[in-house]
Amino acid sequence: MNGSSSNRLYKKFKKTSDQVFTLGLWIITTLILVLIFGLLLYILSKGLPKISFSFLVDLPSEIDVGGGVGPFLINSIYVLIISLLISIPIGIGSGVYLAEYAPNNKMTDFIRTCVESLASVPSIVIGLFGYMLFVDIFNVGLTIIGAGITLSLLNLPVITRVTEEAIQAVHNDLREASYALGATKSLTITKIVISAALNGIVSGVSLAACRAFGESALILLVGGTGTSGEMWDWNFLSQGGTLPVHLWYVQSEALVEDASEIAEKTSALLVLITLLLSLSMRLPLWIRDFRFHSKSKKG
Repeated sequence: MNGSSSNRLYKKFKKTSDQVFTLGLWIITTLILVLIFGLLLYILSKGLPKISFSFLVDLPSEIDVGGGVGPFLINSIYVLIISLLISIPIGIGSGVYLAEYAPNNKMTDFIRTCVESLASVPSIVIGLFGYMLFVDIFNVGLTIIGAGITLSLLNLPVITRVTEEAIQAVHNDLREASYALGATKSLTITKIVISAALNGIVSGVSLAACRAFGESALILLVGGTGTSGEMWDWNFLSQGGTLPVHLWYVQSEALVEDASEIAEKTSALLVLITLLLSLSMRLPLWIRDFRFHSKSKKG
């Protein structure tokens, strides 16, 4: 009887401790979400109502009130596109190779360690490397192309590591079923494995893209603080100042009277574009999953 009573007490204690632990996690998660959403709402509410179309397309002003952020906005998008065009194919290709083709040996483990180490390197260190490469060695100055290429180096380790982990998480039964139907390894990877791992891969790309869009230290060193002064300038060799850099400049060195208002509007614009960027990357996957579940229920 004593052993049975002790066993019941132990099970009751385990159940109670599990409930307390779960409740504690829910409370912590809720507090974090409330803090994040509160911060986002505060930034958006301060700047978003003041944003006008002229603010998005006008040139910035050094002295007069009412300047816009047009060239900085274009540069932000331009630099981001250049970096993603370089980092996405190389990063996903490297992740696929490490997950599916690379042998399990010390050399591969060393490469994975290097990739993980690069993913944790501060952006300012990569910015210093880009400055040395494009300014000191190639002597092209602070440019859009230099900022875009250097920013791709920041994205590459993250995309590579996330892609590898997403592909490794795909169950081997899918691969074996594809091989049993006569598919080659390359066809299995492109049609089955990558499709199954697409949610994880897109999440990694989205994380890298949003981080790159908000990057300032790297752009400051390689792209500069200014622009060409023209709204639709697509010259690779123009200065590559972006919205985060402009926000830093407005807050620290700007002489215009409405500097604080420009900073509020720029902050809200950065947050809004980052949210839209993340949403636009995930939306096609949500639509695909919704259609798949709809067909499954009908079937």
